[in-house]
Amino acid sequence: MNLFYVTTIMTNEFSQHFDLDDDVIYLNHAAVAPWPRCTEQAVNAFCRENVTIGSKKYSNWLKVEARLKRQIATLVNASSHKEIALVKNTSEALSFVAYGLNWDKGDNIVTSDEEFPSNMIPWESLANQGVIVKKTHLKGCEDPTDALIHQIDNNTRLLTISSTQYASGLRIDLERLGEACRQHKVLFCIDAIQSVGAFEFDVQLYQADFVMADGHKWMLGPEGLGFFYCKQSSINKLKLTQFGWHMVEDMGNYDATTWEETNTARRFECGSPNMLSIHALSASIGMLLDIGMDNIAKSVIERGQYTIDLVKKNNGLTLLTNPNTSGNNIIVFKPNRASTEDLFEYLVSNGVVCAKRGGGIRFSPHFYTPESIIDRAFKLIDDYLQAN
Repeated sequence: MNLFYVTTIMTNEFSQHFDLDDDVIYLNHAAVAPWPRCTEQAVNAFCRENVTIGSKKYSNWLKVEARLKRQIATLVNASSHKEIALVKNTSEALSFVAYGLNWDKGDNIVTSDEEFPSNMIPWESLANQGVIVKKTHLKGCEDPTDALIHQIDNNTRLLTISSTQYASGLRIDLERLGEACRQHKVLFCIDAIQSVGAFEFDVQLYQADFVMADGHKWMLGPEGLGFFYCKQSSINKLKLTQFGWHMVEDMGNYDATTWEETNTARRFECGSPNMLSIHALSASIGMLLDIGMDNIAKSVIERGQYTIDLVKKNNGLTLLTNPNTSGNNIIVFKPNRASTEDLFEYLVSNGVVCAKRGGGIRFSPHFYTPESIIDRAFKLIDDYLQAN
């Protein structure tokens, strides 16, 4: 059986998990992803249960919450689900770190100049405490990972980086960066929102102290729920900035007159969990784990390369993404002579769901995206460029 035939079978099999309208050309998983069918079913069932019996089976909801933490721990290879907290979003988790650490005047944070605002604003807000943010210029670097490592000095307390850059698709060598942080005794924080769910991810291999990601991109879940991984040995390095009934050791003992925070990542969950989104995200991640992250990563990389090849074949386009040796899930390009804005508006008006990022147009296909969908987008690009 030839590789083309095998790949076609797998693509068709993957596509069965989704129910996108035929007129939608969905290439925007780096922004907000569509849900798979199983997630729709899980949400509908949860809604129906709330309508008919309310919270009668709340104990079952708690089991789904616990299951989701175990699923996330498996997805990122945490040593225990006790290192996983469920949070509203990536920004919240990054703020937990920024305002949980005790900073000294003159401390610095190493990062890049390509970060999404979520991984920049919390650190820049520490300026009134005398904390310096060192932004490493990555564009054109022969070795971006090495450039980041060279920024570390005796005053560096933390290095924070996106595993995949949202506007360029650049992927950092997290294993090498983590080892450098360990050698320099620097805390390592990873904004993994553009990687988890697309690629295999290993917090232990990367020696990460903190990792966070929203569920609404490559994990195919709803907005408003993400995770915060905090290595057990780093949990006590963060003072708490939020308090409530859910983060105490004796959770559920509402008559207690004293309390102490739990020694697990649950200490970062101050109040009632988002049960609707928990049911949804658990269904989505369950599907990813059933398919296997090795299979998903392989398919994502194939679709990324397929997209890159189509950009390169088109004389009217310039590829802005620097192809990664480890594969791409984010591809950014621009027209050579036509207006990027006008081409983007044309694509959107013709059913292409994509984004403007990094000075160009960003396509981000997922593992299930048929090559025929990508072909349709580039046919529209050809039509526009020929007419303009």
